[in-house]
Amino acid sequence: MRELNLDRLRTLVTIADLGSFAEAARMLHLAPPTVSLHIADLEAHIGAPLLVRKRGEVRPSGVGELLVERARRLLADADEAMDLVQRQVQGLAGRVRLGASTGAIAHLLPLALEALGKHHPGIDVQVAVLTSQETMSRLANGALDVGLVALPQAATPGVAVLPWRRDPVMAFVPSSWPLPARATPRWLAGQPLILNDDGTSLSRLTSEWFALAGEHPKARIQLNYNDAIKSLVAAGYGATLLPQEASTAAPLDPRIRMLPLQPRLWRPLGIAHRAGPVERATQHVLDVLWQQKQG
Repeated sequence: MRELNLDRLRTLVTIADLGSFAEAARMLHLAPPTVSLHIADLEAHIGAPLLVRKRGEVRPSGVGELLVERARRLLADADEAMDLVQRQVQGLAGRVRLGASTGAIAHLLPLALEALGKHHPGIDVQVAVLTSQETMSRLANGALDVGLVALPQAATPGVAVLPWRRDPVMAFVPSSWPLPARATPRWLAGQPLILNDDGTSLSRLTSEWFALAGEHPKARIQLNYNDAIKSLVAAGYGATLLPQEASTAAPLDPRIRMLPLQPRLWRPLGIAHRAGPVERATQHVLDVLWQQKQG
């Protein structure tokens, strides 16, 4: 069975509203024979008369009234769908799926999302807490639109990655401890440590930093939630190594001291997105993220 054609339904509704084939043709910018053809095609499809001509006026038949009522809903839904799609094409609305680590979500995304909300309130950013590896995988299979990932990343077909920012890694230590001016691998290795889980980019980065100095310390506890790690540092449970996001202005807990590392260590991040044409809503998200580029 052939599906109902929206153009023919629109012709039927217009005739029912105006009571005239000729007026409907003018309203729809169609030739009169085309309007007649639309109705004949619908009646053949339905198998019953849809319009009745009486005293120079055209009215829907019983079957026609039922179809006109349903057609109004279908046409309204179609118009709404096209409006929503056009708003997304124009970048006025849309959904953007973004993956990032907990640290980036807590400290780097809020400013970008605030700027996006001011200038593009119709764009909905759906955020997923993911490792860089998970983010790259989901970008490759189309489950994400944008990702904040640790660098370097292996080339992934269908995914573009560009350097975004470089933040210094610092030692966060209890302020009650006797502290040096700078934290070296040897000094930190001698302290109780709270580190990120094995397999994360930050864990690999800090392990390499220790290993270059011949140190291989074991963590007292491993976590992936930076705020929880800082709470444990404030309680005197141990020291940690975390990036210092320069764009964050939140005051540090007075029970925590932040020490520069010697030698210095940097955490590079990149912005990843699906290669090829970028939808406008996604481009708006990329634009506000690029405004936070540093280093």
